[in-house]
Amino acid sequence: MVSELSTLIHNLVLDNPVPAKDLAKAIGKPYSTLLREVNPYDTGAKLGAETLLQIMMQTGDTKPLEYMAGKLGYSLVAARNDAPHVTPGAFQGQTGVSSSVSALDSRQSGEKERRA
Repeated sequence: MVSELSTLIHNLVLDNPVPAKDLAKAIGKPYSTLLREVNPYDTGAKLGAETLLQIMMQTGDTKPLEYMAGKLGYSLVAARNDAPHVTPGAFQGQTGVSSSVSALDSRQSGEKERRA
């Protein structure tokens, strides 16, 4: 049985403004490998979280993240105006990734402190 998330990611790669071949090149994967990893019917290949992040950053589409948040009982809301604006091609430079990750880590640790 094909999961809804797998289908969502597959459609994201194939049906977005960034052609799948360009997307594969931008994230550093061979085209055939990317298509295999996102194919919901191919049980021999798996899509990694880092690759999914790169796909969302390149396409500017956060639907997979929104879906996962919803399944966990959360809603995805952009952080104030200081949230980085994701645009297609944003991941190519990879400069904003570490700052985004550290900002996320700071928010998560702050959230843990508030819960304690």
